[in-house]
Parts: sequence; structure tokens; C-alpha cells
Amino acid sequence: MLKKAKAKLAAEGEGAAEGGAGKGKDASMETAKEVAQTVLDSSHQIWLAGLGAFSQAKQEGAKLFETLVKQGQNLQDRTKQAASETATAARETATAKAKEMQQMAGGTWDKLEQVFEDRVAKALSKLGVYTQNDVQHLAKRVDELAAAVNQLVKTPAGAGVAKPAKRATKRKSAAPKATKGGKRAAK
Repeated sequence: MLKKAKAKLAAEGEGAAEGGAGKGKDASMETAKEVAQTVLDSSHQIWLAGLGAFSQAKQEGAKLFETLVKQGQNLQDRTKQAASETATAARETATAKAKEMQQMAGGTWDKLEQVFEDRVAKALSKLGVYTQNDVQHLAKRVDELAAAVNQLVKTPAGAGVAKPAKRATKRKSAAPKATKGGKRAAK
């Protein structure tokens, strides 16, 4: 609108310059008033357009704000879910690796323990120290013998058990007897 008013003012200014001096002042004044009115009308329309934009932004701004909040919430939920899934996968991987390493370390520890036990047993065997197996075997043998002795003690004296024969004992004198000629007797 402002451009139209300027173009009209320019056209009238050219006509006033051609038509004479008396008419030019009245026409210029009138044209200036029209331009001023056009500028006022344009300013008023710009003001009204601004108010309309503000009103529309106010009405649709709340809707737009709610829409943006919903989109933000959806994005946050998806991000949390993705982060949770990633953390779970990382935790499972770390747990699996830890178990694997624990098994490897346990196997190595068992091998080391067995080597140590074998070397200690070999050293003790060379020194003549009895092992736990030897002691257990002897304990078992002592229990068997104790049971046999208890069985013998429980049986009556004349019940089929042969008594050992009594031996005749000769007493020997402490000094050997001398024979004639000073020689000892040969037995």
C-alpha cells in the first residue's frame, strides 16, 4: 500500500509540475494527506496483523506447547528404553565374561593346587613321613586286629582254641663250666 501511495504521489507531482503553480500546491497538499492516510492505514493494518498473530499464537501456542511436550516425552521414553536395553546387554556380557574368567582362574587354581599337593607328597615320601592314606590304612588294620582280639577274648577257654604247648626251660648258668685242661666244653 505504501508503494502505491508513493507511486501516486510521484505521478501527481509530475502532473503538478506540468499544469501550473496554483493547482500544484492544492494537489500536493491533497496528495500528501492521502499519503499520510495511506501510511496510517498501513500502520493500522500491520498493528492488526500483529494482534491477530499474537492471538493465534496464544490459541495455538498452548496446543503447540502440549504437542511439543508429548513429543519430548515420547523421545525421552524411547531414549530411556534404548539406554536400559544397552545397559542390560552390557551387564549380561560383563557377567558372562566374569563367569568365563572365573572358570579359567578356577581351573588354573585347581591345577596349581594339584601340582603343589603332588610335590609335597613326593617330598614327604622321600623323608619317610607317613601320608594320610598310610595312617588311614594303619588305623583300619588296627581296628581289624582289635576286633579279632575282642573275639578271642569273648570265646571260652576250652572252646576249640588250642592252648600253646608249654616249653621246658632249662636254666643256664651265668658262667660256663670249665673242663679238664682249661678248655670250655662245646655244646
